Amino acid sequence: MSPTFRALHNPNYRLYAAGGVVSNTGTWMQRVAQDWLVVLLATNDGVALGITTGLQFLPALLLSPYAGLIADRVPKLRLLKITQTVMALTALVLGALAVTGTVEVWHVFVLAFVFGTGSAFDAPARQSFVSELVGPDDLSNAVGLNSASFNAARMLGPALAGVLIAAFGGGVTATGWVIVMNGLSYGAVLLALSRMRTAQLLTTVPEERHKGMIRDAVRYLRGRPDLLLVLSVVGFAGTFGLNFQMTSALMATQVFDKGATEYGLLGSIMAIGSLSGALLAARRTRVRLRLVVGAAVLFGVVEIAAGLMPTYLTYAVTVPLLGLAALTMITAANTTMQLATAPHLRGRVMALYLMVFMGGTPIGSPFIGWLGETFGARWTLIGGGGLTLLGVLLSVALFTRSRHRLGEKVLTTDPVRAVAVAS
Repeated sequence: MSPTFRALHNPNYRLYAAGGVVSNTGTWMQRVAQDWLVVLLATNDGVALGITTGLQFLPALLLSPYAGLIADRVPKLRLLKITQTVMALTALVLGALAVTGTVEVWHVFVLAFVFGTGSAFDAPARQSFVSELVGPDDLSNAVGLNSASFNAARMLGPALAGVLIAAFGGGVTATGWVIVMNGLSYGAVLLALSRMRTAQLLTTVPEERHKGMIRDAVRYLRGRPDLLLVLSVVGFAGTFGLNFQMTSALMATQVFDKGATEYGLLGSIMAIGSLSGALLAARRTRVRLRLVVGAAVLFGVVEIAAGLMPTYLTYAVTVPLLGLAALTMITAANTTMQLATAPHLRGRVMALYLMVFMGGTPIGSPFIGWLGETFGARWTLIGGGGLTLLGVLLSVALFTRSRHRLGEKVLTTDPVRAVAVAS
């Protein structure tokens, strides 16, 4: 088997990946439909769009540490079945409200928060579950393939959503049918989870409950400047730079005067670069910190350039590079955090990682939306890229003052070796 796809020799991982493709396609369809729904209900209000995105990610900020604790204490297979069911029901409710024409903006706000709550508990369990599906030798490959699956769906989902919304009439009801389809797509994941060969799972022993379990993870991270650098880099990028569902909607409608189909197409075009980045990540056998930092710097520069593009065509040509840089940064950061963390702390550490990565969105999205409303839609990209770039450079400056806490050789080579040094 090609080294790019070596994790697929594992039957449990094959099931997991197949269910993920279907569900991820539905997720991207809903992201486009939900944003288009808010655009229709709030009449192109960038702030309302930012609030929707922020509310969907707010639970990641509020609940991630507790969610990570649950992921370390509850069998992850059981937990994933619960969280996937919650997100499916939430999507079906929002879709039904839109199909029946009774949906209002506040309904979207509330259900985005509920969906985000399910996602907050799902994410650390799903991230750490990968290490139970495959062994350490295939973990980096599996993380890359997960990103490839996600971005293959990202290529199909937005374009399919745009076509379906247009085919169903382009109105509120049309967005509802697309959201209903996402609710149904969770059935593929639930089916895959129910067919897992549990005897082949590399299940870790659930942690016994004791006081200070979250503090243990925080204390562990405080002694790991390599992981703190990763957290800081993805924190700035996640807060200010990775707001594509909002920035592309504003650029498509306000700058280039395009409709739902062209907006959905932008997501698919960006996913070409993202998929390329994910497949390249799947081929790597080890990840260095310099890759995380370098990809983040490139991402900030390209995002600024995208905001300056004069036409829809030139913008569309730029976004694949933006997707490539973003996915290279994300997969490198994710792999580093998983491989370099002690197994008994992985759920809590990954939860803190996701809290930093996704939890900044409730702050960043309304702010970036305000920039768009005040200075024009282009500044959602120029400002987001500029703040990401500044944050990454500051993070590196602070990190270099702390790197004496770990050996230089450990920090610049395989992160797996850092576990033994820091534990």
